[in-house]
Amino acid sequence: MPSFSSLMPLDLDRGKLLLIDRIIRWSVALVFVVAAVPKLLDIDGFAATIHAYGMLPRPLVAPMALLLPPLELILAFGLVTRRLWGEIGITVMLALFIAVLGAAISAGLDIDCGCFGPEDPEHVAFSGLRSALVRDLVMVAALAYSFWYRWQCRRQTQQQGV
Repeated sequence: MPSFSSLMPLDLDRGKLLLIDRIIRWSVALVFVVAAVPKLLDIDGFAATIHAYGMLPRPLVAPMALLLPPLELILAFGLVTRRLWGEIGITVMLALFIAVLGAAISAGLDIDCGCFGPEDPEHVAFSGLRSALVRDLVMVAALAYSFWYRWQCRRQTQQQGV
């Protein structure tokens, strides 16, 4: 049985594979930057959105509202500059967002997801939580390609003895 790596060898068309990786990383990073800016501009509103989920004790809501947007920007920078910590950080953050959204959907909450700041237009346009969950799942799947590509590059470099 062929291995996964033999199904799509890196040397098949390295330029196209690199382009796909860049598009994925830059697109996900752009989503995180676009999400962080409105939150930074309205920390109090973002804190109210976090509180609406009812998952954090009140004393942790304000620190979360203050820390999350800068962290999103830092991780977006890491993703664009192809830092492993950026890829891992955004993937972990997306996994946490998916867990929170899943719990909120299961609890029957009908709230603004807060993904793009308070009064998120996505909430009105797409019923918020479910569309946010799907979007986050798609980003995780896309980042799986980026991890695969990184692994293939490292594997090829090791095989070449460089």
